[in-house]
Amino acid sequence: MPLGGEPPQLLKQRLFYKGQKFGFEVSRLRLPNKNEGEWECIRHPGGALAVPVTPDGKLVLIRQYRFTTRGRILEFPAGTIEANEGPEETIKREIEEETGYRAHQWQRLGEFFVAPGYSDEIIYAFLAQNLELLEEPPERDKDEDLEVVLMSLEEVEKAIHVGDLIDAKSICSFLLARPFLEQSS
Repeated sequence: MPLGGEPPQLLKQRLFYKGQKFGFEVSRLRLPNKNEGEWECIRHPGGALAVPVTPDGKLVLIRQYRFTTRGRILEFPAGTIEANEGPEETIKREIEEETGYRAHQWQRLGEFFVAPGYSDEIIYAFLAQNLELLEEPPERDKDEDLEVVLMSLEEVEKAIHVGDLIDAKSICSFLLARPFLEQSS
């Protein structure tokens, strides 16, 4: 992702935690304007998300239990980029595991930071079309509790506006996909 401007000068860096998927680091920096301070950052390998569309125009979402929200939220299928894997491989694997569908047509929609105030996580968004339902989908990860939900374009829009779909990465990706979804309907 192209970023502009002069980079800050790193004065000191400490990694406080390294988990399975991300780490937490504190850095002392000197900004280009010469101000100094400490910044905390969640270091994340990034993720990939798909806006899947069935041949009859339904969007495939999942309702997934999320520990941080203490409940289930509606979102598009997504996953963390694993070591030695690109965003394309990640989302092709995740869509099959989470939804039981395989997409035969892919279009990259864009990429964006999830929360640049405290994380370097980037989401790579894709439109997944020409879906086929797999006879035997891959086994889901043991730490996932989810159900597949099919919705129309209008139902997804309404879910966003009434607060039923509150996942930022899904909302951003839906907005990136919307012009293509409107063309095909």
